[in-house]
Amino acid sequence: MVGSVHAHAVQRAGGQLVAVCAASAQSSEHSARRLGAQRWATAAEICAADDIDVVHICTPNNLHVEQTTAVLAAGKHVICEKPLATTVAEAEILVQAASKAQTVAAVSFIYRFYAMAREARCRIQDSAVWLMHGGYLQDHMAKADPAGWRSDPAQSGVSMTFADIGSHWCDLAEFVTGHRITSVFATEAAAPRSGVRQDDGAVVAFRTDRGAIGSVVVSQASPGRKNELFFSFDGRETAVRFNQERPDELVVGGLRSTTVLVRDADALDPRSARYSLLPPGHPQGYQDCFNLFVADVYEAVRTGNAPEGLPVFADGLRAATIHAAVAASVSSGTWTAVAESPATAPGSRP
Repeated sequence: MVGSVHAHAVQRAGGQLVAVCAASAQSSEHSARRLGAQRWATAAEICAADDIDVVHICTPNNLHVEQTTAVLAAGKHVICEKPLATTVAEAEILVQAASKAQTVAAVSFIYRFYAMAREARCRIQDSAVWLMHGGYLQDHMAKADPAGWRSDPAQSGVSMTFADIGSHWCDLAEFVTGHRITSVFATEAAAPRSGVRQDDGAVVAFRTDRGAIGSVVVSQASPGRKNELFFSFDGRETAVRFNQERPDELVVGGLRSTTVLVRDADALDPRSARYSLLPPGHPQGYQDCFNLFVADVYEAVRTGNAPEGLPVFADGLRAATIHAAVAASVSSGTWTAVAESPATAPGSRP
């Protein structure tokens, strides 16, 4: 699925899909035809190709480090799917490799690119947010015996549900509010089945560096929930609520009135109006969001200047450190601090 989304975004951003590499020569050839690529190639050939500027890594999590370091060593720009890596140590390796390569290295936290999520950021960051809550619920892993690499911890990593979709929620929460999660208390559970997967869902309570408290519920086995990422960030006099299944709306709650703000570039802050492409009433969705992300990456490649809010490898490392704290809390049953590193500290990112 996600490879097709990337391919469409490449073409929408004005790029050419030059080559595709999949798990075998046969699947590579098939994917190249299906996605409209000029050719199929091996990973080594893609790294060496003079006509390829940006490489999109859309492979299982355990392959990200080897493949991405090879791309960066070849001096190419890269977009890597999240989670960036399966461990903090591997994510740190990729941040260091990107710094050495001095190329654009982005991670696909694409929910930042909804115009109404950006508008929430504009409206809440100056408020004294004290409560942050929400969730990310799906049902695609609710099958009796889910198969594929996502059910194999050797390929997906530990606490896969939180790494896969909890990382999106935490990234969006920190991006919108400006808060940073400093400690977590987490527990996980699995839907009853005979399969090997052990972490269908998680509940995480957290504290932030600005004195807020919060909670997030994540699940990939909640029947009827297709892709429900939602949040409420509450200040003393204002709250903002967003649900990505209704992406053209932002609920702005106040003490005297509550407003449902509908996406309309004329009514938005210029910083969020930039991401409102279609006229009001013409829905913008997930693919549009992804197109905007890739377009911003390509702008950074062309100009050398990253547009505001572009998620880079330091953001992928940040997600890995939160994930590691969640996994440690699940194991210990105690509050666990989220580690900080120079690469993820405020003010250290481009």
